[in-house]
Amino acid sequence: MSDDTNSEEIVTDGTGIVPPDDETPTWLERKQRTEGLSRLTYEYFERARREDQDLRIESDYVERDVLAFPAWPHEMIRNLALTSFFVGMIIFLSASMPPHIGPPANPSQTPAIILPDWYLYWSFGLLKLGPLNPSLSILGGQKLMADRTYGVLANLVVVGFIAIVPFLNKGSARRPVEQPFWGAVGVFGVIFAITISALAVKNLVPMDSHLLFDLAFLLPFVGGFISYAVFKSMREGYMFELNRRYYRLRPPK
Repeated sequence: MSDDTNSEEIVTDGTGIVPPDDETPTWLERKQRTEGLSRLTYEYFERARREDQDLRIESDYVERDVLAFPAWPHEMIRNLALTSFFVGMIIFLSASMPPHIGPPANPSQTPAIILPDWYLYWSFGLLKLGPLNPSLSILGGQKLMADRTYGVLANLVVVGFIAIVPFLNKGSARRPVEQPFWGAVGVFGVIFAITISALAVKNLVPMDSHLLFDLAFLLPFVGGFISYAVFKSMREGYMFELNRRYYRLRPPK
């Protein structure tokens, strides 16, 4: 009788799409089920919508147990322990490795290399895009704008793109594998920030300046394409495991 019950449960939970708990399909078997992922995802949301509707019909108020710890003393003790650890690490590093203090600055002499703070290297690197400033033949081979103006315009374009990304991507994904394109865009931006920062301090990088300039724009595209391919290949397995765990916790009626 138990065997018949188990067989009926296997048939009803997704028409055989979700295997029993003791069976794990291989990657090749999942690829062969062309309609398995779409069917399973549909049943996932349909099941959640039906349960929520049943709860609303049964009563106007659904009691839920909220499990948590009080702020005092549990949360305060934990936060104080973490704070004490990091403060102790900072004190230890400052005592064991004190910063090097160089000679005082000479106000009558300009330094050989003037650089901003490290977190502004990417903006400083955009000011060195003079080779990309086109020369127009209609102006007799002269440039339409100065290199400094071109660099400032590049900063405005990059900052504007960063500001508009949240308005373009309004999805509810929390992980890059759920939206591979936007995950690849994020990887592209991180690599570009690193490469353009290296271009800002090209005098300190042991590499040919022309090669460094080419890599500053080539590596972000390569990293973005590779990230997109990796996230895309991981998406099916991720969604399969996500929905499979859902059916283990909430078996169909």
